[in-house]
Amino acid sequence: MTAVVLDAPGAFRLTETPPTAPGPGEVLVAVHACGVCGSDRELWHGTRPDGYVRYPVTPGHEWSGTVQAAGEGVTPDLVGRKVVGEGFRNCQTCDRCRAGDTTLCTAGYDETGFTRPGAMADTLTLPARLVHTLPDDADLTAAALLEPAACSAAAALEAGLRPGERAAVVGDGTLGLTALQFLAAMSPAELLLVGGSRHRADLARSLGAGVFRTKDDPPGPDRAGYDVVVETAGAPASAQAAAALLRRGGRLVLTGIPGPGAAGLDPADLVVRRIEVRTVFGAPPRAWSHAVRAFRTGLLRTTPLITHRKPLTDSGAAIALVGSADPAVGKVLLHP
Repeated sequence: MTAVVLDAPGAFRLTETPPTAPGPGEVLVAVHACGVCGSDRELWHGTRPDGYVRYPVTPGHEWSGTVQAAGEGVTPDLVGRKVVGEGFRNCQTCDRCRAGDTTLCTAGYDETGFTRPGAMADTLTLPARLVHTLPDDADLTAAALLEPAACSAAAALEAGLRPGERAAVVGDGTLGLTALQFLAAMSPAELLLVGGSRHRADLARSLGAGVFRTKDDPPGPDRAGYDVVVETAGAPASAQAAAALLRRGGRLVLTGIPGPGAAGLDPADLVVRRIEVRTVFGAPPRAWSHAVRAFRTGLLRTTPLITHRKPLTDSGAAIALVGSADPAVGKVLLHP
């Protein structure tokens, strides 16, 4: 198979190597598409935090594909099925895993595309317990966005939005536009999206936003009073901006990971206004199931978020696109 290998930050190559045969409890998947996100760019540039990458590595944690082979102990019915898969290789036995918080596994961080070979390759081998099957007629190109959508689903579940409440999303990237759809499905009284520019205003409205404004727009009547705000941008000041939108007693969910030096939340403000803060890092199985169900039923639309598709051999160009800050660049996919 052909695979992208990062030997070290900035040092990547294409390699030809035999696929890894599935062992007991594993499946071999033919990769259809692999999404590129900001964390893949961190791998390329060496800015991924210590302990959250192990070089050399084949990146790629957002993917879709078809099961080619099943290892011992795996039902052969999986062969030929369209699938997506969770990335966290949790131990299943620690207290956090047994509680369903598999992204907090105390055995240590271990994830496809960061510490294990990922999907920037023709094939991917992973535990069968991590795959989620899709309908036979599923669009595998659209399904490649189900990993970030699962993270957004985790944020929506943490937010606990109830019908008739006011909600807002800060950030108009893949996380923001998928979180928007999960919140829209809960019939909020008002749904605001705060984007980086007006470039995605029409797209946001088509996906459920009732109100759109940019982070630089002057304050208006929608400035505060929201019951729930989901922050997805990960910009230096986006957490503060998201908190400012909340009513007293509101709920803030942080999913974006800002770089060093980002402005922090004011503890006094959180206490006085009794703001409830929750965070998301990856997606546990319940969030994956939520995202896959929404995708199956058509409540989650991901195709409109895809702007670029490139062959695996153009992985370096794909990484550059993701880091270009061009508002016309949405989700970039690589195809083997």
